[in-house]
Amino acid sequence: MQQFYISMISLGWMVLSHPFYISLTEIRQNPNSQRLEIATKIFWDDLEVGLGSFHGETIDFLNPKDPEILQQQVEAYLKENFQVWIAEKEVNWVLLGFEVEEDAAWFYIESDPVKLENSIRVKNSVLIEDFSTQQNIVHVYKGNSRSPRSLLLGKGQETDELELK
Repeated sequence: MQQFYISMISLGWMVLSHPFYISLTEIRQNPNSQRLEIATKIFWDDLEVGLGSFHGETIDFLNPKDPEILQQQVEAYLKENFQVWIAEKEVNWVLLGFEVEEDAAWFYIESDPVKLENSIRVKNSVLIEDFSTQQNIVHVYKGNSRSPRSLLLGKGQETDELELK
């Protein structure tokens, strides 16, 4: 019986200590500039793995040798793994910067001015190559709506489309 309890405690510990892999992205359109304002939250330790694989080198996200090079590496990685299309046209964007918040980092992206139609297609394959259980949540807010339309993207479905009517 004692072995049963030890097994149950061990199983519970493994379940609780098992990491989960998730990112959160919010997309809103600025009504004045017509630019998409995008904020993406990614666990920085997981991102170090993804950046390292992508660039073929070890990356220290919190203590980079050169912060400007890190910014360029992050932008190149995100450009490859995060894309948005409106009316079948890819939206051009730039990484404005990022900030670390405890165990994650927020990345701030701004697009060229666009006309947000009734649908938007998003590709978010961030960290999917490195973590097979990675899930990327994308919330899209249209107009002044406080209720987003959402996508859950992961391995096998890195791209999806939302109707915003």
